[in-house]
Amino acid sequence: MADTSLFPGFFMAGFECSSHRRKDGVRLDLIRATSHDKHALDDYRRCAELGLVTIRDGLRWHLMETAPGVYDWTSWTLMLEAARAAGVEVIWDIFHYGSPDFIDQTSPEFIEAYARFAAAAVVHYRAVTGEAPMVCPINEISFFAWAVETGYFPPEGAQKGGWFKRQLVRAALAGVDAMRAAEPGCRFIWAEPLIHVAPRDHSPAEKKRANDYRLAQFEAYDLLTGALEPELGGRPDVVDVVGLNFYPHNQWYYNGPTVPMGHHEYRPLADMLVEVAERYGKPIFIAETGAEGSGRPAWLHYVCDEVRAAMARGIACKGICLYPVTAYPGWDNSRHAEVGLFSTPLADGGRKLFQPLLDEVERQKLLFDISPALAGDARITTLGAT
Repeated sequence: MADTSLFPGFFMAGFECSSHRRKDGVRLDLIRATSHDKHALDDYRRCAELGLVTIRDGLRWHLMETAPGVYDWTSWTLMLEAARAAGVEVIWDIFHYGSPDFIDQTSPEFIEAYARFAAAAVVHYRAVTGEAPMVCPINEISFFAWAVETGYFPPEGAQKGGWFKRQLVRAALAGVDAMRAAEPGCRFIWAEPLIHVAPRDHSPAEKKRANDYRLAQFEAYDLLTGALEPELGGRPDVVDVVGLNFYPHNQWYYNGPTVPMGHHEYRPLADMLVEVAERYGKPIFIAETGAEGSGRPAWLHYVCDEVRAAMARGIACKGICLYPVTAYPGWDNSRHAEVGLFSTPLADGGRKLFQPLLDEVERQKLLFDISPALAGDARITTLGAT
């Protein structure tokens, strides 16, 4: 049976909340671009009606800190109140790539600014809700560091060799300390990419290069927990739950193309989950997963089968998050990406439901033996504004 002892719902929904600047200087704001800012209450209610009562969502730091140390929580307060009205529990990303323009993410001052913002955020959460939050302090440290070091995210010319990853880890650790001091009841949920890198040939040198790259996926969690470079201040209690983001493109050949599912080099997801669970000895969850277009149900089918196989081997998996749960405009060129359960908003503010994916979610609930109280109503076919 699915374990819902940590999160209220085993199947979860995540809203795309990236807010970084592209390398061409354009500021993204996916919460605004998907109209989730206008329709948060309806969006949360739609999810709750389907039994998706645990949500991943995010703060938009670039909007909230209007000057150094000056915060405007208006946009977030509306979302906090919407979540409470809809009866959902939200894991809030404190920092999802985007920061105010007056903050240099590569400077020493960034660490202090992030910790100050994170502490103020959890104080505000308590003031609005009367509770302690579940937060993801920094989303995808590994990907974030790669994006900056390769120039995919600005600034160009960032130091190489893992320097920015350690900058983010220092900030994350300072943020955890600041949040705990301000709100001791905080729980810290993380999200990092889960990958596999296969050798293009089986020469010893190529196999070593591929495996070294594969092992690099663990650096962020190793640094956070103090298993690697403990002088940074990492320690095991920084991580309450290990989140893993897994998509169809997360396995590739070293310096090569994606490994196709079904190929002998494609590593079973169950094996990857067991490796992570055994490495850290903590509960895990699929923090993000999903595919585009007609491939959405089949991809969820595969992920769920593999999660059950891993659970049968003794791992504690706390949930699977459909991410993003709504269609969204692509980062690089605003192309329309049909993902998740819900479309972009219709004229009346509603969102069209992608029934084939819902059918698969409902089938998987039965296979995971999820309590009927959490199952939602599979009869819904189109959810309009409420």
